[in-house]
Amino acid sequence: MSRARSILERARNGRPCTLPRAWSAVSRRHMCETIASPGGARLLSTAPRCLHQASTTSSVDPTEVNHFNALASAWWDPHGSSRLLHLMNPMRHQFIKQCIASQADAQPAGQKLHYLDIGCGGGIFAESAARLPNTATVTAIDPTPEVFNVAEAHKRRDPMLCQSGKLTYYNIGIEDLPVHSNGNGYDVVSVFEVIEHVTNPSQFLQTVLPHVKPGGWLIMSTIARTWTSWFITNVMAEDILGIVPKGTHDWNKYLNENELRDWFTKREGWESPRAMGVLYVPGLGWKDVPRGEEYGNYFFGVRKSPL
Repeated sequence: MSRARSILERARNGRPCTLPRAWSAVSRRHMCETIASPGGARLLSTAPRCLHQASTTSSVDPTEVNHFNALASAWWDPHGSSRLLHLMNPMRHQFIKQCIASQADAQPAGQKLHYLDIGCGGGIFAESAARLPNTATVTAIDPTPEVFNVAEAHKRRDPMLCQSGKLTYYNIGIEDLPVHSNGNGYDVVSVFEVIEHVTNPSQFLQTVLPHVKPGGWLIMSTIARTWTSWFITNVMAEDILGIVPKGTHDWNKYLNENELRDWFTKREGWESPRAMGVLYVPGLGWKDVPRGEEYGNYFFGVRKSPL
């Protein structure tokens, strides 16, 4: 049996295996060159560093890896640097349920879902997904060594989670994860708070897409590139309130919802794009906001057309 096939079967069945912890070193780049007006309008440049760029380099930015390595130890502290991620987690599940419920063809009764969580961090979403009764397996990957170690250690604290065999972590980037053959991909591929940290979003998405099974969903969350988002995430969250570590966000790497929608519209085999804007309200947590995807944090989902 080939190494790639062995990896796939183990991931599908929730069994552990060892994968290389290496990724290509690449220079830091901006996702897009933009010009924004005070009213939020912007011009997306056709410069080679925009969403439609094609590339063969790794999507992993070593600078981002170093940043999150430094934050790893506090990942599971609900009052620490990852506090907003803990508070956002219920919204992630809510949006996934909304996407699946929107299907014209309902999920077969009793069918359990296979998840792939890309950029899983310390495992906040991956663990919660693995505990759901309708989950078959969760494969969670992250290229950051210290964060991977935190995720593995936290999983071992829960004997039931370990014994179930539903959750498997790999310390790799998406480029190193073999693609399932014969259409046996994942029902839900989640990319939460990741795409605004990768080197090249177009190349990254092209690598992600084959992992979604026909009829499955790609679910993302990110931040719109507007003056409002710059003020909220860079000025307020990082500089003034200090609820997010400084250097976490690069406004130039943010992606607008219409850019993602346009990117998928131009590709065959994808349907039902939907978005949900969310806003963090101090003291109240994350709230869904009508049309919030136009200026701040948002979820984006798109379905791979069934066969």
